[in-house]
Amino acid sequence: MPSNRFDQARPFLTLALVVLAWLVLPVAVKSFMRASFFELQAPISVTTSYVRDLQEYWSLRTQSKRELIEAGRDLARVNASYELAVQENTALRAELDRMQNLLRLPSLPQHRFEHARVVRRDFSAWWQRLVIRKGRNYGLTVGAPVVFSGGVVGRISEVHAYTAVVELISSPGVRLAAVVEGDDRPMSFQGGVNPTFGPARGVIEFVPLDLFASSTSTKRLVTSGLGGVFPAGLTLGRVVKLEPSTDGLFKTGEVELDPRLGELNEVTVLVPLNAN
Repeated sequence: MPSNRFDQARPFLTLALVVLAWLVLPVAVKSFMRASFFELQAPISVTTSYVRDLQEYWSLRTQSKRELIEAGRDLARVNASYELAVQENTALRAELDRMQNLLRLPSLPQHRFEHARVVRRDFSAWWQRLVIRKGRNYGLTVGAPVVFSGGVVGRISEVHAYTAVVELISSPGVRLAAVVEGDDRPMSFQGGVNPTFGPARGVIEFVPLDLFASSTSTKRLVTSGLGGVFPAGLTLGRVVKLEPSTDGLFKTGEVELDPRLGELNEVTVLVPLNAN
């Protein structure tokens, strides 16, 4: 009988020994093992991403000429609007440089745009992150902002040889300064504890008492530019709820994030020009 009990408990004893051994390992050894495992796993994820791109290419090849012509016309219209936006952006940048020179203000941080495909998505209640198909081979740096057409995606949390991990703004580990559009008073934004398959939301704190928002009267939340990491004016989400905090000095609220965050196939990394 004792032998049978020992055989039944053997898997649990083995697991306990493995956990104990992992706990007593030095932090440097744990970091090295984790990075090595990620690098070994990366080629599989990257190859899978390339296979998906190839499947998408051949699926487009099966479309009729009529569909391709219509898609080309739609793309031409989008390109025309983008060309106009580029011209307006160039004029605004020139005006901004002129005003900075007149007022002798320090220049804003400059970035280069590095577009990257999404390899994998890791969503849970504890973290929300993406793995992209570029890393140290393209000069990406930890902490670099990541954006898309709808605003902020997140920031680079890990950089490996050929891949990088993006921590989404819906993750509880992301905190940054924000402002409500049309108001210059900074407040604190943080990702929330989000369900795996539910809508992504964030939390906003230190909101002035004279600001109001509800599900029927939302307010656009944007980056403040404080801290020099994220450029000012990038969309974070929409404030859908505000209520007084426990101390009564400020308000706290709920921010509804862009639902496309969990479906992105391509993002843009803003790599600081002074990073190299």
